[in-house]
Amino acid sequence: MSGPLDGIRLVELAGIGPAPFACMMLADAGADILRVDRFERASSPPDDRPSIDLLNRGRRSVAVDLKHPGGVELVLSLVERADGLIEGFRPGVAERLGLGPEACLERNGALVYGRMTGWGQDGPLAARAGHDIDYIALAGALEPIGRAGEAPVPPLNLVGDFGGGGMLLAFGMVAALLSARTTGAGQVVDAAMVDGAASLMTMMGTLRAAGVWREERGTNLLDTGAPFYEVYETSDGNYMAVGAIEPQFYAEFVRLLGADLDAVGGQMDRDRWPAMKRVVAAAFATRTRAEWTAIFEGSDACVAPVLSPAEAPDHPHLAARGTFTEVAGIVQPAPAPRFLGTPGAIRRPPPQPGQHADEALADWGVDDNRVSELRAVRAIA
Repeated sequence: MSGPLDGIRLVELAGIGPAPFACMMLADAGADILRVDRFERASSPPDDRPSIDLLNRGRRSVAVDLKHPGGVELVLSLVERADGLIEGFRPGVAERLGLGPEACLERNGALVYGRMTGWGQDGPLAARAGHDIDYIALAGALEPIGRAGEAPVPPLNLVGDFGGGGMLLAFGMVAALLSARTTGAGQVVDAAMVDGAASLMTMMGTLRAAGVWREERGTNLLDTGAPFYEVYETSDGNYMAVGAIEPQFYAEFVRLLGADLDAVGGQMDRDRWPAMKRVVAAAFATRTRAEWTAIFEGSDACVAPVLSPAEAPDHPHLAARGTFTEVAGIVQPAPAPRFLGTPGAIRRPPPQPGQHADEALADWGVDDNRVSELRAVRAIA
């Protein structure tokens, strides 16, 4: 196995959602990540079957009691051998455990300490609970998503947890690791989902500044206001997605759709968009999704069938590219992005908590006798 991050070692203090997603991306890219799971999550007798939590793929796991002095000391000894550490606790929790940035950087001055929270490490809301929907709501990312006259629609938990959270943390870790390689000095990466969600809205700021984005939801170019950037139902109850923005693509879309849109209004005649959408919707309702897919196949009309998560892996383009792969009997997205010189890989399926204690700790330089001692006092599972 290789990958652009081959040789990088990270400690992951187990959490849920965005921090594991960041670690998944880093592991897919070749980093050796040791996941420190909670002691009480380890099964007895040990369960060697792969976990079904795909976000934890590519790592090995040791289950540690972080309330036991021996468990804390074990993690600090791993920190001495690591390039970075990632945690997703609320602010102050890692410090109370004795595993905060100050304690870790004292052991390893070149360590990159990644922190994943919703509100950030400081500010009036830092200590408050929250979820993806709360972070994107406050960042201004939720309000514009939805149709005219309707409530905002949460875009799953993609914008806060994963786009503005996990990916932002993965980017921050790589940037700080590059800095540490150059300067020899580690640092803390404060990745907050509210910050990341706000960052993802940068282009919307451009459109608002240019005066082309109206505040009313569902009336704009990219929010289902335009008839050429919309989802339409087909005769069999499925859907087609249309994104024909540029004039040449719009012309091709109109030609293949077979509806006389010019008689209703011009492409950028916003006052006529509602009427144009009704014409387009009526046209799509005359054929099945498969029939429309065949009509638009091979064209530059920017029209695609709306596939379910179960259907997507079987699409010919995604199958040809290997966008999805199967590991331990579960179909899942393959590593992305792709590195042609140092390709990443899914090194192993998701671990059960504590599954690799002896193997992984030995690789990380922990003496077998020390492992036995820690197990004897129940500092590790």
